[in-house]
Amino acid sequence: MAVVWQRHPRYSLFIFAVLACTFYLLGPYRGRVPPMSSGRAMAAYDLPSRLARSEKIYNKLLVDRQGLIKKFGPTPKEIDLFPPNVNPWPAYTVWDFFPAAYNCPHEIARLGALGDGGKWVCGLSRVEHKPDCIVYSVGINYESSFEAEILSNTQGCQIWGYDFTVNSFGPQISPAQSSRTHFNAYGLAGTDHTSDDGHKMYTLETLMKMNGHTHIDILKIDIERWEFETLTALIKPYLASGKPLPFGQLQLEVHIWNMSFEEYLTWWEMLEAAGLRPFWTEPNLVYQNYNRGGSTDLAEYSFLNIKGANVFIKDPADHSNHRDD
Repeated sequence: MAVVWQRHPRYSLFIFAVLACTFYLLGPYRGRVPPMSSGRAMAAYDLPSRLARSEKIYNKLLVDRQGLIKKFGPTPKEIDLFPPNVNPWPAYTVWDFFPAAYNCPHEIARLGALGDGGKWVCGLSRVEHKPDCIVYSVGINYESSFEAEILSNTQGCQIWGYDFTVNSFGPQISPAQSSRTHFNAYGLAGTDHTSDDGHKMYTLETLMKMNGHTHIDILKIDIERWEFETLTALIKPYLASGKPLPFGQLQLEVHIWNMSFEEYLTWWEMLEAAGLRPFWTEPNLVYQNYNRGGSTDLAEYSFLNIKGANVFIKDPADHSNHRDD
């Protein structure tokens, strides 16, 4: 070192100055726990904290919705679903009152075909290795890309499908996957009955009893506006009893034909009261394209159930695979 100093005194002074400056700047951080590894910071990223933050964000939406109703109403009775003229401006549609404002605490993936047929799912990884994963799909119409992709990306998921307009799942499900599928030409309704044209209709509760199930991980419903009757009949007893709904998340196509804003708001608030939170939405633009000039009165919604102990809101050590009470 002495030799270097003697031969290159200016270079040695420069190196010394750089080292001194570096140690000075790093001084305040000696002994400090890195922010992301501290207990408080890590707690902010655990599942309960993420859910609590998402609920806080969603609660703000509820306040904002009331403000929007007051602006254009001032009560729900005066609001049109798709107003032809708006005063005050800017314009709105019914979907502006019901955005998917809840943040899924896991990865979000679109499963199935791009366009009509695909659905958005929150945290498929949570059931990837779940041995008793149960999926119900109501409304098939020979388009089973959604179901096929669930089967491809999980090891234990079994899928029960229902649709009285077809005879089986669609061709997207391979022969190798078919051993994990179960199909019946039944319809989903608010009561158990046989329709005028001879189709067997069952409530979700009855279908679950037939299959020996007490909980569904993923529930997909596309039943051409019968979702209002069906979900109302399903949810009201759970609201009355205080028990959580028997499924972890719901993929639903909403058909808002021949409704008033007030009716739709009441129905939607029932979903919210039962613990359903929308984390994704998109309008059905295929339907809109073939009905040009009309309103966009079909929309896809994906909901997370934040009540109970389903696999999407509780870590494995905390939740029961079959019970949410």
